[in-house]
Amino acid sequence: MTGRELDAAGVTDPALRAAYTRCRLLNARHGRTYFLATRLLPADRRPAVHALYGFARWADDIVDDTADTADTADATPAERAAALARLDRLLRHALAGGRPAAEPVVLALADTAARYAIEPAHFTDFMASMRADLTVTDYATYADLRAYMHGSAAVIGLQMLPVLGTVTSRARAAPHAAALGVAFQLTNFLRDVGEDLDRGRVYLPADLLAAHGVQRDLLLWSRRTGRDDPRITAALRAAEDLTRGVYREAEPGLAMLDPVARPCIRTAFLLYRNILDTIAGSGYAVLHRRAVVPRRQRAAVAADGLVRVLAARLGARRAPTPTTVPYGAALDAKESG
Repeated sequence: MTGRELDAAGVTDPALRAAYTRCRLLNARHGRTYFLATRLLPADRRPAVHALYGFARWADDIVDDTADTADTADATPAERAAALARLDRLLRHALAGGRPAAEPVVLALADTAARYAIEPAHFTDFMASMRADLTVTDYATYADLRAYMHGSAAVIGLQMLPVLGTVTSRARAAPHAAALGVAFQLTNFLRDVGEDLDRGRVYLPADLLAAHGVQRDLLLWSRRTGRDDPRITAALRAAEDLTRGVYREAEPGLAMLDPVARPCIRTAFLLYRNILDTIAGSGYAVLHRRAVVPRRQRAAVAADGLVRVLAARLGARRAPTPTTVPYGAALDAKESG
């Protein structure tokens, strides 16, 4: 299936094909919900999405010192900072048209950025947030967290727009795409409170927690003992409400996407939002276990997405003229990060 996708995308160079394949493996291994939704895209657009995900995952693994970046396994903070700086140098060089990068994820990303005319500033902002993760362990206010998520999440949505295509202008669609990236990340923050705490980080803003009488020490106590506390439950419920509000900001953008790409993002939207339902259904037990949407439920959402894909592709074949505005050609607008 990978070869068919690369053939459809016109990727013929062996090194590039290997780089895109590496990104696809990272997506399949770590982004199961996202990967499932990506399967609903036209085959020629999937490699680009895998490249965007693969690079972001690689950078995040360096910051978190996880196994996929074997050269930083058990690295010191200084070594991780150096590895991230090296990745940033490779990225800047590749985006500027330099010689092919040695790192597969950079090679695939630079090719995708060139093919779809993705603004380099989105990657600059992303790397700035990754550097913040090396030293920042909490956020005092939601405004502070949103500033971080501009680079870590909002720009991911904006990077995706050129690949997906739209039926409207970039300026109109961009805020919704940015909000969707933020909604997905807030969902991950809520789901991963316990795991992030183990890494010394608390992404839920301190002002939201304090409004319910929660501080880091109470979270650590709950994580350590496996016991609940009504103050923590109330704070997590407030974080859920906040996240659902961002999903509402993002939702109007679904109808602005290319009809053949729309089912993919709609499916991701529903699957990620279902994580919130699972968290609430567990009694907000995210400090003690990871919330996972049941496989049957995920399959039902994906099946509905497949039906919508088939309908969209049939409609596209019948349409007398193109109805989308590929973002590589939509240079008449600017979007925020």
